[in-house]
Amino acid sequence: MKILDRYILTTFVKNFLSTFIILMFIFILQTVWLYIKDLAGKDLDFMVILKFLMYFTPRLVTLVLPLTILLTSIMTFGNFAENYEFAAMKSSGISLQRAMRSLMVFIAGLSILSFLFANYVIPAAEFKSLNLRRNIAKVKPAMALSKGQYNSIGDQYIIKIEDKTGENDQYLQDVIIYQKDPSREGNFTVIKAREGELMSGTNDNVLSLKLKEGNYYNEMEQKDFRKRDRLPFVKSAFDTYTINIDLTELDNVDMDEQSIDNAYTMLSVAKLSDTLVDIKKQYKDYIDRIGENQVTKANLTAVDSSYLKRVEVDTARAMSNNILENFNISDQQQMLNFASTRTISEVNSIKARKSENASRVKSLSKYEIALHEKFVLAFGCIILFFVGAPLGAIIRKGGLGLPIVIGVVLFLTYHFIGIFAKNSAEDGSIDAGFASWLSSLIMLPLGVYLTYRATTDQGLFDIDGILDPIKKFFNKIAGIKQKK
Repeated sequence: MKILDRYILTTFVKNFLSTFIILMFIFILQTVWLYIKDLAGKDLDFMVILKFLMYFTPRLVTLVLPLTILLTSIMTFGNFAENYEFAAMKSSGISLQRAMRSLMVFIAGLSILSFLFANYVIPAAEFKSLNLRRNIAKVKPAMALSKGQYNSIGDQYIIKIEDKTGENDQYLQDVIIYQKDPSREGNFTVIKAREGELMSGTNDNVLSLKLKEGNYYNEMEQKDFRKRDRLPFVKSAFDTYTINIDLTELDNVDMDEQSIDNAYTMLSVAKLSDTLVDIKKQYKDYIDRIGENQVTKANLTAVDSSYLKRVEVDTARAMSNNILENFNISDQQQMLNFASTRTISEVNSIKARKSENASRVKSLSKYEIALHEKFVLAFGCIILFFVGAPLGAIIRKGGLGLPIVIGVVLFLTYHFIGIFAKNSAEDGSIDAGFASWLSSLIMLPLGVYLTYRATTDQGLFDIDGILDPIKKFFNKIAGIKQKK
């Protein structure tokens, strides 16, 4: 390796390591700040809290690494330009591409490492993190109730709350509970309450949930298969209702137990590819099944002959084109009520299918995004380097200040475009693969443009190229007026 390559690489690596450590420290502090309320004062061992932070840290690398490369590139090449080191290189016949050669190899190797990290380390950390949080929730059920989400408590209850207050988060607002029935699959019992309170029972192995001002819904199981579509249910109101959750099995919870193994965040590329094949097949079968059901429902139901028997026969009178006019008022009312009931049922059925389809599309999109993100991280490192390095050479400012501002603005643009695109993909608005690559596809032309401007010793924008045609236009107009 030549002295110049070694000098440029050494300078870049020093800046890279210092920037990476500082940013990781900042993001870890942010993580501690976000989760300290849920972790502190919950009688958790310090090692459990430390494990939680350790397992959460690899996820931060996907944010910190691209930002570090962008900032380091801007600062390093900005310093070279500010200290006239680039001028010395150019006077010796060394171009910007030649100066970047050693760093290209380094960034290429770093992108490969980032892919391996995203494919193996992050899924393993997510695996450990999710299982640890599940086990913490077993020991401290109040911690399992995240606001605005469905949370499993024990094996029988799924609880959703809008808010929780109190010193120990014991007071709950707008509680929805789905109670599982071991004898049949599905959620047939729903409990809604305006308020709730988590209390410790007289026995430490019992968690009491006291609900206030709510309703109890229980869907009845029809033994006769011909009547199962009617879905009758029992509804009752209550002022107070107490649920006791047995926590006997949670006394000896192993914090290292690992039972969750199918989340999309903890799968490698190979496993994600296999899982996606199964999910796509299930989704296709689901769509085909809906189509078959719609075709079946489109068949007309035979009209009750009792209606026809009550129609007065008059051979001298032709049947009206308006079907209702052929029946008396009582029969018309019956038919309209029947049609209204069927319409409401179909509308509710369509809404349910729409909601289920949206849920399936969201799940499929999350798996596709998780697969693409592993590659996006690697290519993002390369693209952001080719944005930062020429930008630093153009602005000719090193160190902190302007490079940091420009780098942060560019990265936030890159990051938020990715977030908005992924949210749109989960809603089914755009393709999941395209959403994952959108931010990189936007930054790629910018990197090409900046590299071209830097290698040709041009500024960030060609102001003269824009203004000269405008000046010539007005000068031409002025010359014409003078001749007149």
